[in-house]
Amino acid sequence: MSRRDFTIAAASSAAILSIPFGGAVHAAQNPSVTYFNARSGSRSRDLAFDRDGMVWYCGQRDGTLTRLDPSDGSLHPVSLGDGAAPHGVILGPDGAMWITEGGQNAIARLDPETNAVDLFPLPTEFARANLNTGVFDHHGIYWFTGQNGVYGSVDPATGKLDAWPSPGGPGPYGITVTPEGDIWYASLAGNHIARIDPAAAQTTLVDPPTPRQGARRVWSDSRGRLWISEWNSGQVSVYNPADESWMQWKLPGEGPRAYAVYVDERDMVWLTDFGANAIVMFNPETESFTSFPSDQSGANVRHLTGRTGEVWGGESGTDRIVRIRFGDTA
Repeated sequence: MSRRDFTIAAASSAAILSIPFGGAVHAAQNPSVTYFNARSGSRSRDLAFDRDGMVWYCGQRDGTLTRLDPSDGSLHPVSLGDGAAPHGVILGPDGAMWITEGGQNAIARLDPETNAVDLFPLPTEFARANLNTGVFDHHGIYWFTGQNGVYGSVDPATGKLDAWPSPGGPGPYGITVTPEGDIWYASLAGNHIARIDPAAAQTTLVDPPTPRQGARRVWSDSRGRLWISEWNSGQVSVYNPADESWMQWKLPGEGPRAYAVYVDERDMVWLTDFGANAIVMFNPETESFTSFPSDQSGANVRHLTGRTGEVWGGESGTDRIVRIRFGDTA
């Protein structure tokens, strides 16, 4: 484990552009869309919130984790080290930001108070794991995926990292934890989802009904149902582990490509559609979609997350952060 503290100079300011959005369905009443400039050339992508309400996003191209202050758009980048290429980030129960750091083939921990960075390297047998996404289980253990066929965990209390080959081969991508504490990941190349048994460090594979669908990311709703963005099929699907049932819906328009998925506090399902250059909200009750197209071409939003009344994503193609506010928050 190595330790770094690379703060990049002074914080820079970022422009904020807010756009009212009309014509949305009741589930996204009076929404507003706001764009925040990220660092130029950073390829802004996955993001998370710290305990103070600040937004931290991965700069996959400039090797930084950057703090965005939504109140004024100011930016504070922190380097993760030489050759860094961060992919996913999440707030840990310890108050630190935990990052899948593919450039250094390690899990990184950044202390928001000091900007100190700790690295937890993967074992040599998992070189070039192509680290993707991480999540914390209900016991405070961090679980992560790597697209080159690996999943693993880090115990923050001891710093011990374990990694195992995924039984379905290459493809582990998005990962989620259900309210019951079950850990599931989606396999893009493997075209399946998988449940991790932490005690045995084994996985159980589940195949969606659509062949070669490209299950990319997964998010649990409040009932423990798993919502999956299917990249190849352009569908959003839901799997209920309680009765092993599936349902699928095609995203609207020509040639949809569902990338990210996020379920908000109302169990509304949000997705990004590369085909439509838009963020899309799906209402499971009415089985209807509402589209929020970007105001710039090639937005390429690769990750969504949120908090009460808000959905956030990183436009990796435009070096911007997008926020959609809905309901009373808007």
